[in-house]
Amino acid sequence: MAKTIADAKITEESFLSSSTKLIEVYASEIVRQAEPGQFVNVQVCRNTMPLLRRPLGIAGANMEKGTFSMIYRIIGDATKILAEACKGDTLSIVGPLGKGFDLSAKKPLLVGGGLGLAPLLFLADKLEGRADLLMGGRNREELFWRSLYGKMCREILITTDDGSEDTKGTVMELLPQMLQGEYDCVYACGPVPMMKAVAAECIKAGIKCQVSLEKYMACGLGACLSCSFQGIGKRLKVCTDGPVFLAEEVMEW
Repeated sequence: MAKTIADAKITEESFLSSSTKLIEVYASEIVRQAEPGQFVNVQVCRNTMPLLRRPLGIAGANMEKGTFSMIYRIIGDATKILAEACKGDTLSIVGPLGKGFDLSAKKPLLVGGGLGLAPLLFLADKLEGRADLLMGGRNREELFWRSLYGKMCREILITTDDGSEDTKGTVMELLPQMLQGEYDCVYACGPVPMMKAVAAECIKAGIKCQVSLEKYMACGLGACLSCSFQGIGKRLKVCTDGPVFLAEEVMEW
């Protein structure tokens, strides 16, 4: 798939929480090619630092408007600089990059936590109401995602570590019982311990599971090997072989 370098104008930007921001940009060429699970590389440098572009997952795409959205947490110098960008500013963006989700599931279940819920948002939209969502968070304040998903999913189930919303605990409190039902594929994205546990449970239950991995990506193009990990019989690169993999392909979390 061809990659585009676009000067993308910011059309909308808003805070979803005190440390999480949504940004929407106009880049019609990228939007025409984008698939759920793919990412883009965003230039966030001020003069010369930080030097490298930053990978951000595509959280949604609007073909009619030619825009796509990204959701990120403000945790370092690069994202602090990006958070200062305003509506009307222009960002240099390369994408779409990587391999996305296989959308062939008839009865899908999405399992997400933290910023892993961003790429699953785009996936839920593409699945057009066929999926259920199991969402995990540390507390009620992290569950702003529920309003973003709206009516995209048939049903949304929630767990919180502190019990401040719905079921207390992690997504693993509910997942084993849910996998005894109708689902033919689980799509997971979130913290590594969560994905590792979800993958193991799906393999045990004999249900196909696709995981979207997050590893440090310096170039995003497969050249630097910084995001490589051990797969079955060979090293794999998150940026080009993924970021989406079948659970059984991942030997090194």
